[in-house]
Amino acid sequence: MTDSLPAPFTAQDYAGRMHRAAREAAVGGLSGLLVTPGPDMVWMCGHRPAAVGERLTLLVVTADSEPYLLVPTPERADAEAAPGAGAVRITEWQDGQDPYAAAAGLLRAHGRYGVSDGTPAVHLLGLQAALPLSSHLPLSTALPLLRAVKDERELARLAAAGAAADAAYGDLLRVRFAGRREREVAGDLARLLREHGHDRVDLTVVGSGPHGADPHHTAGDRRIEDGDMVVLGFGGLKDDYASHAVRTVHVGEPTAEERAVHEAVRAARRAAFEAVKPGVPCQEIDRAARAVITDAGYGAYGTHRTGHGVGLTAHEPPYLAEGEQSPLAAGMCFAVRPGILLPGRFGVVIGDVVVCAEDGGRRLNTAPHEPAVVT
Repeated sequence: MTDSLPAPFTAQDYAGRMHRAAREAAVGGLSGLLVTPGPDMVWMCGHRPAAVGERLTLLVVTADSEPYLLVPTPERADAEAAPGAGAVRITEWQDGQDPYAAAAGLLRAHGRYGVSDGTPAVHLLGLQAALPLSSHLPLSTALPLLRAVKDERELARLAAAGAAADAAYGDLLRVRFAGRREREVAGDLARLLREHGHDRVDLTVVGSGPHGADPHHTAGDRRIEDGDMVVLGFGGLKDDYASHAVRTVHVGEPTAEERAVHEAVRAARRAAFEAVKPGVPCQEIDRAARAVITDAGYGAYGTHRTGHGVGLTAHEPPYLAEGEQSPLAAGMCFAVRPGILLPGRFGVVIGDVVVCAEDGGRRLNTAPHEPAVVT
């Protein structure tokens, strides 16, 4: 499959993101942000170190100075080639030097910093030793919605990833299910995601029969049988942005009960989708789906949260769950994926990636929700 390359992000885009991050950090009472390799660094300055591990790489973003990217000397050339390099001042440390002392020179002795969640303990402990009077909070606690609102170019990439996942699902419906092991169908799913443009495959759930009622099942050695419901979760990264979709198919014609459960989940997904509007608390989306499932008589079996944010990763804030009162905002992107899980029998889950727009929700997955029959 070939498709056009997405519009690249510019140094100006990255500068705007770091400026917003610094402003939100200051409003939140932080001295700044300490960003280590991973999705936060990719989002803020576009740098992806070739080697991630024992050498400290650190982006320092504060409201009172320009952003600094501290890198090991061997990685300087890669850092300078990053698309956001023009928006940061790159500085380096050499082998034989103390990288934490180098970082300390960029920080306040008594500072309070938000730190990327994936920061290795050895680096956080090293920073704490260098600045023992400083304090640190995980970014997911300090600024949980920092990356939640996407710009138009981010949304375009998410839409392309969603379309690629839909195409992979359409092709999967033509492969044989009955008599094959779950992991074999999962292999087909991974292959099709790559054929349709995914650079990385992260999700190939194939939960057949009773496995479909296990929310943590991926794909195993169970042979899929005629008469099985099969939950399919699929997604990965395309041009750095995630897809995440869920459909439930049936091997042969479903029973009346299976159709009824599937229809209840379809109605729950529709209710949740229709509740998406700017200003609506996240938990209200979960409540909308859960009310439909409860009214259908399956309230005890709609056990997982209705959804979660999708962006540079397939699971990030905001979370569509009871107790999450953060309001939706235009540009937020998340999976809406209610389900009914009947232990020991079967499960039905249906999920799309949805964008909150000014006038309501917009689906980025358009594959049909009907209970597809496979062979």
